[in-house]
Amino acid sequence: MAESEGDWRRYLEGDTPNGWLIKHSAMTEALVSGRPMYLLHTTKDITAIRTGGELHVSTGCLVGALYCSPLVRQREGLRPHNLGAYLMQTKPDTTPMIFEVIPDAPVPTKGVDYLHLGAIHLRTYLRYRSFLTLAENDQLDQVVLAGLGAAAGFLDMALRNAVGRATAAHEFIDQLAAAVPAVPFLGYLYFEVLSEYLMLHSMTPETKGYAHVGELNNWLYKRLAFAAVDGMHRLFDLARFHPRHQRLVQLIAGVEPALAPGAAEYVRRRLSHLFARIALHPSQDAATVTFRSIDLSALRYIAPGLIGQMIFREIRYMPRYRHLYHCFEKAKALEAWDYWNHEGIPTPFNGILPKGEIGIHPVYPRLAVRAWTAKRDSRGFLHPAQEITAVLTPHLASWWAPPRNRGRMITTDPQLMVDRSAPPSVPAYRSSAEEISA
Repeated sequence: MAESEGDWRRYLEGDTPNGWLIKHSAMTEALVSGRPMYLLHTTKDITAIRTGGELHVSTGCLVGALYCSPLVRQREGLRPHNLGAYLMQTKPDTTPMIFEVIPDAPVPTKGVDYLHLGAIHLRTYLRYRSFLTLAENDQLDQVVLAGLGAAAGFLDMALRNAVGRATAAHEFIDQLAAAVPAVPFLGYLYFEVLSEYLMLHSMTPETKGYAHVGELNNWLYKRLAFAAVDGMHRLFDLARFHPRHQRLVQLIAGVEPALAPGAAEYVRRRLSHLFARIALHPSQDAATVTFRSIDLSALRYIAPGLIGQMIFREIRYMPRYRHLYHCFEKAKALEAWDYWNHEGIPTPFNGILPKGEIGIHPVYPRLAVRAWTAKRDSRGFLHPAQEITAVLTPHLASWWAPPRNRGRMITTDPQLMVDRSAPPSVPAYRSSAEEISA
């Protein structure tokens, strides 16, 4: 690798304007303090929670936790993190809830990085693929192979860049954009790299204000997403995020003009490095791996992270997956819950960056939790209103499939044509603005 993980970590933490927040954000400081934490959760189902007395957790970037954002206790009330303020502003039809979480000890700052969960996705699929028919397994293999065949040129290019054989940034971005429809996971990786770039390098007064209270600025990447993809405010699906180079420069300029000139080169360097680390088995040499003309069984060993991410993003479109969802996703959640219990983590957080996405572990045995509906005052502070008698349970919230509107993907093999325009197998969830599981 041209740049080590240590090289990148030193740069991100020490050489970017907001890199100090990676280790010293208000959220991470609250975790290591061991003191009670206050968290905000928004729900459309407050009536069901009241009557049923249960809270179900969600999958996605937190694997199996109740998705929340931090609240800071001040004399005036509980101040929402800027991510929580965004959620309340953009989801006015939800009910905000306050959770008081009392840990039994200081909490380790070991976050969950969903980009690195590919090997777990693959292992879970291989363990439970007997739940699928032979035809379903064959279909899944075909779709994955078709995607790899269509994107092999870019995937090999990314590995070459990771080991120091640089491509011109504009060419890299254009080929990345073309590869996303074939390998939708690349859209997630592309977006997360740009989010990191914006949050760590931004110097606007807004960003400085959030940094002053120990927060990374979430509004930056939200603005990027909404400007990049029509309808993203209704369906936050990063598989649809694939701007070409010229459009990328325009988008970043629209968020923060000073950051536009360096965006493409940052994506080239950072995404190449992350792709090699995420996609390949640690035993593999990025300088010698190719995705051209190689069979799937070999790739499951060579690139388990990438194959797992591709399987995860395809299997959920199968007509029967609505009935099998809990079999596959509960297995991953059980693994995460067991790990968090052994590590003493009652409140896992999204560890790509500590940007305010934090959850409550539903089966941590030494955790005290209370919950209230929240009342918001004219200055934006939250106050407990009515206490809710409900328990966190190790049950996953209902699953849904996003519409398949990315169009027909033509592969390098004319016999392997993947139709991505079929209707969803499950009706969309009730919310007006939903995020697709990471």
